[in-house]
Amino acid sequence: MEIVIIVAVAFLLDLIFGDPYWLPHPIRLIGLLISGCETILGRIFPESKRGALIAGIFLNLIVVATSFAVPFFLLKGLALINPWLRYVVETLFCYQIFAGKSLKQESMRVYKYIKAGDLQNSRKYLSWIVGRDTESLDFKQITKAVVETVAENASDGVIAPMIFMLLGGAPFGFLYKGVNTLDSMVGYKNEKYLYFGKFSAIIDDILNFIPARITGMAMVIGAFLVGLDGKNAWRIFLRDRHNHASPNSANPESACAGALNIQLAGDAFYFGKLYKKKTIGDDNRAVSAEDIVKATNLMYVASLLSLIVFEGIRLILVVYL
Repeated sequence: MEIVIIVAVAFLLDLIFGDPYWLPHPIRLIGLLISGCETILGRIFPESKRGALIAGIFLNLIVVATSFAVPFFLLKGLALINPWLRYVVETLFCYQIFAGKSLKQESMRVYKYIKAGDLQNSRKYLSWIVGRDTESLDFKQITKAVVETVAENASDGVIAPMIFMLLGGAPFGFLYKGVNTLDSMVGYKNEKYLYFGKFSAIIDDILNFIPARITGMAMVIGAFLVGLDGKNAWRIFLRDRHNHASPNSANPESACAGALNIQLAGDAFYFGKLYKKKTIGDDNRAVSAEDIVKATNLMYVASLLSLIVFEGIRLILVVYL
């Protein structure tokens, strides 16, 4: 019962406050751990495909185990001192795991510069939230990239960690964020990380398989609630949810594209190399900056729906099992 209250309060805190820059963030510590282990493992294992693959497996095991163990034992220790202290700290941890408000803030910053006609700053701040090259993007491409990021991170940054936290509290939430942060830092299919980050990318795909599909369906339902095209969201979700190299990313992106009646994805440059990518959705109308606002609203509604459903499931299990 306690974790239901903790996650609900944490969601509300993120909705109100987001991630203040002055508050130390545990995910940054996970990032530092990844960087440090990458350097050390690179010295230990030979510079070969097999060496990189084995080093990457060790990296994943170290980071994921640490991400789970540190909050787990810390919370166990606090519970021995005072159970209420444990609840407060776990609520703070869960609040910091949610990334909905920060996603909105970063997206709306790009939106502001698009509306102002400031291409340079639009590209600059887009580069803070996407992995693709942004130097040559026009306003239409920038807008599409922001919408795609909001849709994909509705799963990675809000709904997926929510599910894991409701399963096992903050330790499970940090375990998920460890996996997700590894993928975002080393899960690239480029020369440097193709083998070193392969295991991390696979584990991330596995953990996100169900949450990504839940997010897509939540966005379809949410589209009806916020006055978007729910029928088309469902149609495009069914048709285009596999139109991505990732087995998961196109699920929320397809639902969002259908809800907005726009076309997302397509070819993009990463680290100076062009990657051919399928499109998602139909090109029924020109993309506009307001689509960023609509995508953000859809993300919040889908997240709230998921919170209500999964907290309800957790309560039912507590009562009847």
